[in-house]
Amino acid sequence: MESRAKIFGHAIHPILIVYPLGLLSAAVIFDVIYLVTANPTWTTVSFWMIAAGIVGGLLAAVFGLIDYLNIPSGTRASSIGMLHGLTNLGVMILFVGSWVLRYGSPETPPTIALALSFIGVVGALLGGWLGGELVERLGVGVTPGANLNAPNSLTHGEREVPHVHKEAA
Repeated sequence: MESRAKIFGHAIHPILIVYPLGLLSAAVIFDVIYLVTANPTWTTVSFWMIAAGIVGGLLAAVFGLIDYLNIPSGTRASSIGMLHGLTNLGVMILFVGSWVLRYGSPETPPTIALALSFIGVVGALLGGWLGGELVERLGVGVTPGANLNAPNSLTHGEREVPHVHKEAA
């Protein structure tokens, strides 16, 4: 199935997800640098990166929802799409919590704020893998001939693709 939300022939959702994923991951890296150096500049930058990542994540989610609503129900793709969306919603909640806890003093975030962002980035990796499963394995948003019930990529089985029959010459 092809994506319904496209720009210049490409699905919008996978174009947009690179921004929040990059911003939120970089924020965690800067938090780690802060923990090593004790330089509050890193957590201040992290604070603003989380804010931008949340905005980007919410925007990407709108287009992800549009794509999800076009996946036929009862398919493996529909189940994985739901898990992908819920995982990433959880990630957004964790980062919003981290951002709110930092709000009064971004240069010295409480330990719980750091913990929420660290847990959030692990969740983002899982959500990203599920999104990759949708696109890479199941062909969601990529091809009209997608196999929306292909087996899990962790099974190491051959990817099931629609058979194309060549006419006898």
